Amino acid sequence: MTAFALAIGVGTKNSKGEWLEVYFQRPLLNPADSLVSAALETLGYEGGNMALDVDGGELTAFADAIEAVAPEQAALARACTESVRPITVTILDTDAPATSTPEVYLKLHLLSHRLVKPHSVNLAGMFGLLPNVAWTNQGAIDLAELPEAQLKARLNGELLSINSVDKFPRMTDYIVPSGTRIAHTARVRLGAYIGEGTTIMHEGFVNFNAGTLGVSMVEGRISAGVVVGDGSDLGGGCSTMGTLSGGGNIIISVGEKCLLGANAGIGIPLGDRCTVESGLYVTAGTKIQVLDDQKQVVDTVKGRDLAGKSDLLFRRNSITGAVECVTNKSAIALNEELHANN
Repeated sequence: MTAFALAIGVGTKNSKGEWLEVYFQRPLLNPADSLVSAALETLGYEGGNMALDVDGGELTAFADAIEAVAPEQAALARACTESVRPITVTILDTDAPATSTPEVYLKLHLLSHRLVKPHSVNLAGMFGLLPNVAWTNQGAIDLAELPEAQLKARLNGELLSINSVDKFPRMTDYIVPSGTRIAHTARVRLGAYIGEGTTIMHEGFVNFNAGTLGVSMVEGRISAGVVVGDGSDLGGGCSTMGTLSGGGNIIISVGEKCLLGANAGIGIPLGDRCTVESGLYVTAGTKIQVLDDQKQVVDTVKGRDLAGKSDLLFRRNSITGAVECVTNKSAIALNEELHANN
């Protein structure tokens, strides 16, 4: 029986028995059929997408059944038999919209483990399944139960430190991707995809279902849904317009070997080898004068007309104030490209 994903997780529930969060150490994409069959036989799995609450006996039986084919998963299952926290085995038969908090957490883990890339997994309806949680030095706490937890800590001579109140935890409390540097961990959410070789400086931010595909220096904002190609850098304070921050249904992306200058911003996708001058924000409706390889104005277009095109330099004329796009194409070639779809 083929499945989309499977993982053993340990998490936190509130006093009502509702899941607040789940940590999946070794999620599997397209797990072997034998693991799914073992779940059917030992865990009461009935097919479909399910987050199964399991006990020590069930985990031991599951570990025994998969020992020969998946020893690492078997070892994890045995370790979880000693947990004082609730354990789930979450199985996604298909990439259908999630129906439970553990299912959402599994998909976010798949992204941050680099098992799937942004926009390749179905996250529809996820916000309604993610509770707003107090993330503390003692783990996730239900907001309704927070005052009692604070008092209990004080009475024990402790301080309950609240790092954030959010639906998403910071990624590094769950996963630290190999080959990365993250100066301020609170600025990278679980569900971010951080490519090998990426450095995220203190003011850099990466949202869920977004990130970098390779070596990048991030000192600006990568909004939800935005993907940055290998070799591209985001300067200090720059911004990318995500689908949650005004970009609508347009998927904003940055191609390979691009540079967004300090305090620049984009509301259109960039092709490869593009540069946006510091302080310049280019949106879909920005009027742009297009210059050919002789620096002569060939046409005036809107930003959306240049979306996804490569080898462009966006700048503002310091004398006239006009936004310009400099290309390496002749006037004839440029006119043919700009009006190819008219």
